[in-house]
Amino acid sequence: MAQATSRQILLVKVFLFLAALVPLAWLVWDGVQGRLSPNPVEAITHRTGDWILNFLLLTLAITPLRKISGWHWLLRLRRMLGLFAFFYAFLHFTTYIWLDQFFDLSEVWKDIAKRPYITVGFTAFVLLIPLALTSTNAMVKRLGGKRWRRLHRLVYIIASAGVLHYLWLVKSDIRLPLAYGFVLAILLVLRIPSVNQRITATQRA
Repeated sequence: MAQATSRQILLVKVFLFLAALVPLAWLVWDGVQGRLSPNPVEAITHRTGDWILNFLLLTLAITPLRKISGWHWLLRLRRMLGLFAFFYAFLHFTTYIWLDQFFDLSEVWKDIAKRPYITVGFTAFVLLIPLALTSTNAMVKRLGGKRWRRLHRLVYIIASAGVLHYLWLVKSDIRLPLAYGFVLAILLVLRIPSVNQRITATQRA
């Protein structure tokens, strides 16, 4: 589907929106059924954390997929994917300060200062906020395309910090954070100018 009509794109967006809510619905259902493991707060934190990384990597995958496939309409999905990354990051952080720390801000700040994985995770969340706030067309026009693109390059730092946060969090089995790191590394390599030029040249050929 190299070319897509407005109706087709709308249908894809509706499907994507509903699909992006499935992890939350599943989480709520497991909570209602008492299937969140012996430590429900930890389960909620880990599952929302996984989906932050999933949506960040999907967001970063849009540009190389567009160039490889020629499906330029994929760019129309990137904003929604990025906003869902922020949505799950908000749930992740809210779970921590509410269900884990009970809004004890002094303890939260102590954790941020003393635990490197929390420091990195909190930094990533803070950096996500301006990206979410400037995701509208109006903000793109207000900032100007060049400044907007420069600001949104923070997503590379955010995704890297997210993977590092996960890697430092786990105590024994590091396979999943390493898998996320591997996928992220590929997506970043595809953005190297020389690699990018080869992809473009291959597509034109």
